[in-house]
Amino acid sequence: MYKPVVSVVIPAHNEEKYIGRCISSVKSAAAVYGGTVEIIVVCNRCTDNTAEIAVQNGAAVLYNTDRCIAKVRNTGILTAKGDLIVTIDADNQMTEGTIEEIVTLMNTGRYIGGGAPIRFERYSFPLRCNDLLCRISFRLTGLYCGIFWAERSTFNSIGGFVEIKAMEDVQTAKKLKKYGKSHGKKYTVLKNNYLINSTRKFDDLGDWLYFKLMFRNAGAFIKAAFGDKKQLDKLLDELFYDYNNKP
Repeated sequence: MYKPVVSVVIPAHNEEKYIGRCISSVKSAAAVYGGTVEIIVVCNRCTDNTAEIAVQNGAAVLYNTDRCIAKVRNTGILTAKGDLIVTIDADNQMTEGTIEEIVTLMNTGRYIGGGAPIRFERYSFPLRCNDLLCRISFRLTGLYCGIFWAERSTFNSIGGFVEIKAMEDVQTAKKLKKYGKSHGKKYTVLKNNYLINSTRKFDDLGDWLYFKLMFRNAGAFIKAAFGDKKQLDKLLDELFYDYNNKP
């Protein structure tokens, strides 16, 4: 099997509690793969020990100050040396066969890239409801996210991740799918491996978190649909870009 160099890009904002286990999961997948795997952690406005822990665990570290996770990922992609790019968020983990399966699929020449199924690291009734909604939406749209993977040249051709503040994963998947179709290739999903999705926000704020947010912030979503994104941007900052902030 042809073993291209793989670059794994990990965006991180104050992830000292989680970055070590994320890198460990990538290393385990790299060991199964057996080829060269570069690990890049992009520290976004970190004020904790994320960078130090990443270096201690053998990752290269870059720095970024944008309030846009797509731009954070793109910072890593632009610097990556690998022929194949894989992205994963710092609080998540990949299963051991992830990189090997990605390379096997890419070596067929039939795929432009793809995503991965998502499984929560623990389950409860509301989390099973979240899981079900994710599975249904992914199945209906085919826009699997979580872990993204494609050739570096492909990411360069589409301009990297779509640089918007939220839903950048879905828009990027759409772009990859469209680009693949124009080249006679499919956007696909891993069959034997998956993303282990962190439940840390649910642990902190309750397992019904996203259902409550949709109900409580219905007005903000409606206003955003009509062009007024101020309330939605504030919510996104609280949930993502300022979550984990250190004093």
